[in-house]
Amino acid sequence: MKNFKMLVLLVTAAATIQCDAIDELTKFDIDYTSSVTIESSSIVDLPFAVETPQLQTNSESEFESNNTNKDLIEDIRLKRMTLSITNPADKNFSFLESIEIFISADGVDEISLAILDPVPGNSTRTLDLETTGADLQEYIKKDSFKLRVQSITDEVIDQDVQIDILSVFAVDAKILGI
Repeated sequence: MKNFKMLVLLVTAAATIQCDAIDELTKFDIDYTSSVTIESSSIVDLPFAVETPQLQTNSESEFESNNTNKDLIEDIRLKRMTLSITNPADKNFSFLESIEIFISADGVDEISLAILDPVPGNSTRTLDLETTGADLQEYIKKDSFKLRVQSITDEVIDQDVQIDILSVFAVDAKILGI
């Protein structure tokens, strides 16, 4: 009887390990890059918002290339959001006090994606924002979505600042459609 319990325990453990390994095969990332320009301004401590153009998701082809479809998606979350200044070459993010990025899509309410408050005073040309952890299936399954950048400056901006936004979404699909 003791050997039988041990055998059942080993078989259960092996099955769990295999299911976890299979589950990892159904996870993949989708990357989107967009750009915004923060216009020069002499006003400090005033909130402002800038929207990106519509971003085409191409989700159907992304799902297909990862051997799944939108009906099998269990979860999509923002894994990482990185902002990089591309112009001017000598600018860094020290002009920002705080920043928050929102996502919206047709027929879906806008929600917060990522935030950094406060922005470190010793900023570089690249910022990694803290993600909110929201499930974003409704947005990424759409044909397109928009990002809105809301920020407060703590310095005068004497030149337009071009910023690239890299969004990495982690997708988790159902195992074998179940």
